[in-house]
Amino acid sequence: MTELLSASGLSLQSLVFAAAMTFGAAYIRGLTGFGMAIILVPLLGIVIRPEQAVILAILLQFLIGPIGIGNSLRQSEKPSVYLIAATAMLLTPLGLWLLSITPPDLARLLIAAVAIGAFILIILPGHRRGRPGLPFTIATGAVSGILTGFAAMPGPPVVPYYLQNNVDPQVARASMMVIFFAAAVAGTAIALISGFGSIALAALSLLLLGPMLLGNMLGARAFGKVSPPIWRAMVAVLLGVAGVSALLRVIG
Repeated sequence: MTELLSASGLSLQSLVFAAAMTFGAAYIRGLTGFGMAIILVPLLGIVIRPEQAVILAILLQFLIGPIGIGNSLRQSEKPSVYLIAATAMLLTPLGLWLLSITPPDLARLLIAAVAIGAFILIILPGHRRGRPGLPFTIATGAVSGILTGFAAMPGPPVVPYYLQNNVDPQVARASMMVIFFAAAVAGTAIALISGFGSIALAALSLLLLGPMLLGNMLGARAFGKVSPPIWRAMVAVLLGVAGVSALLRVIG
C-alpha cells in the first residue's frame, strides 16, 4: 500500500479525496449505468493534471468494465450497441490526440463544459421519439469516441440516445455499460501504445480500485429500488458539482 502510494505521486490527503470521489462516481455508475467519468474527471482534475485525470478515468473504466459484462451484453440492444461501440473505439485515438495538443487550462475548461452540458441534459425532460436512424447512430458513436479520448466521457451522446428513446431502462443501462467498456478498452490500448499512460497512473488506479468496486456494488444493489426522479436528481446534483468544481479550478 505504501509503495503504491509512493508510486502514485499523490499525498495521502489527495488520495483520500480521489478515493471519495471515485466511490461516489462508481455508486452512480452502478445505479444508472453511466455518469462515472462525467463526475470523476473534472473532480480528479483538481488534484492531478487534466490529461492524467482522463487517462486515470479510462483505466478505472477498463478495470471495472468486465464486471457483469456478460449479463449486460445479453440484455443490451445489440444492433445499436455494436455499431456505437465500434465507431467509438475507432474515434477514441482522435480524442486522445486532441487532448495532447490542448493546453491544460483550456482542457479543464472544455471538460467542465462537457460536465455542465451533461448536467443540463439530465435535468431537461426527456422527449420520447422513434428509434434513431443509421446516420444518427454512427454520429453518436463518433462523438462518444472523441469524448472518450479527450475527456474519458463517452456518456453525453450515448445517454440521450437510449434514455430519450423508447428503450426499456434495463436494456438502456446494459447497452450503455457495454459501450463504455468498449470505449475504455480502446482508450487503454491507445494510452499504452502512445505512451500517455504511466507507472504513477497505473499505481493510482490500483489504489482506487477498492473504493470503485465498493461504490459500484452498492449502486448496483440500489438499481430498481430508486425512482427515476430521485436518481435523476442525484446525478444532476453531482454533475453540477463536478462542472462547477472544474470551472473554479480554471478560474483560480
